[in-house]
Amino acid sequence: MLSEQVQRFGVFTLIGAGLWTFGLVMDLVIVPRVFGQPSPHGAWMIHVGAIAVSLLAYAHTRYAKSTAQTKVDAGLWYLLFNAAAISLMNIASRPPDQMQLGGLSWNAIVILISSMMTTTTPRKILFASLAAATMDPLGVWIAHLRGLAVPSAVQTFVMFTPNYACAIVATVPSIVFHRMGKRLQEAQELGSYQLVELLGRGGMGEVWRARHRLLARGAAIKLVRPELLGAGNEAEAKMMLKRFEREAQATAALSSPHTIRVFDFGATADGSFYYVMELLSGRDLESLVREFGPVPADRVVYLLRQVCHSLADAHARGLVHRDIKPANIYVCRMGLEYDFVKVLDFGLVKYNGSRSVNQTLMTNTHVTTGTPAFMAPEIILGQSDVDRRADVYSLGCVAYYLLTGQLVFDADTPMKMFLQHVQTPPTPPSQRTELVIPRELDELVMSCLEKDPNRRPQNAEQLLRMAYRCHACETWDNDVARGWWETHLVDLTGPLTVAESPAESSERSIALH
Repeated sequence: MLSEQVQRFGVFTLIGAGLWTFGLVMDLVIVPRVFGQPSPHGAWMIHVGAIAVSLLAYAHTRYAKSTAQTKVDAGLWYLLFNAAAISLMNIASRPPDQMQLGGLSWNAIVILISSMMTTTTPRKILFASLAAATMDPLGVWIAHLRGLAVPSAVQTFVMFTPNYACAIVATVPSIVFHRMGKRLQEAQELGSYQLVELLGRGGMGEVWRARHRLLARGAAIKLVRPELLGAGNEAEAKMMLKRFEREAQATAALSSPHTIRVFDFGATADGSFYYVMELLSGRDLESLVREFGPVPADRVVYLLRQVCHSLADAHARGLVHRDIKPANIYVCRMGLEYDFVKVLDFGLVKYNGSRSVNQTLMTNTHVTTGTPAFMAPEIILGQSDVDRRADVYSLGCVAYYLLTGQLVFDADTPMKMFLQHVQTPPTPPSQRTELVIPRELDELVMSCLEKDPNRRPQNAEQLLRMAYRCHACETWDNDVARGWWETHLVDLTGPLTVAESPAESSERSIALH
């Protein structure tokens, strides 16, 4: 709402500049030629000054680095300036003693328009409007000090009573907007958390940066719309809520430090689901490669081990992630540790074992879920016995992407990519990059990309043991990672603070897909 107010104020300043320009043309050109009346003395200076201030105010709204609230408050000063300029024009146009009782000053109109364009708090708009209404009587008093004939004090007050009436009426729009803002604030409160800033929007819903109302702790809240989960009526929506609750509880039960932590879960009044996660500081792997290029082999192994730790914990509990991809793996700063991995978005999680596919949150019959570029062949083929080995295949695709900066297979359409994952043997990553990839790491990635699940590492724990046997990739550690961050992500290596503003937390986000 503040941003929209700033935009309205910018429009208001341009309208003001246009009206003052129109007045300048009327006073200096039209009126003297049509009516034969001379231009008021000094009128051109008032017009030019008002035009200049209006343009400066517009530039302030567009280019100044001030906060939105500061720019909105500047609208009140712009109101006072216009009121003072109009008062001077009134005195310059006709002697004060010739002003007619009951006439309406332009200041009354400016006050009303300003109240609709600059919606700040009712108290501020009231004080500013009363001050603007007083500019006309103040102009009469200044004329009196200059020795001009002016009405009496009582006559002057009665003459400009409409100004003060309009100043009181001007508070009405502000009261309406103020109440609307409070209702929006209440609507943005989910349990003990208040939504602060939208971080991203995707196919499943939205992710917001949030603030706990009592604790000095930021969080990320993911809102999931029920219609995207296949809920067609109220009964289905309730059933989906139960499934969503079970999956959220399963994610929260995971104890690996490399799994995103879930703090809370619930449903809004309109039936949307939400869960509260920790707020991270860093980059997802997709953004990391896109911004900095392929990742050195030793760093890939360093990251791979951490991802395997998270997935091994999930696999041991009978959970299969099924949407492992670079965008769902976040590398961040965690306290004094750098390149600390967090695995995100267990929204497509599937129970492996006694629970059927239909018991899961996001799985429906004959629906393929996941991301084509990182999807295991058995998922593409719609096999019902998809297990933890599908995560191993996807993780092999992720490692391939990190090492080469390229997908395992390139295709114009998802269907062509599906066919290649099912039928085409992949090219070893060492043959698609100029970076040095040790043979043991090359073989590890290729073993993960086997079409036959039986020929892959059977779970993330086995893959973790294989990653620890890559002894040629032991040079990357926390000290090296910290040096890299201090060189490439300087804004994320400063002192950690307890609470941050939205501007300070621009890099703190959760990937949403």
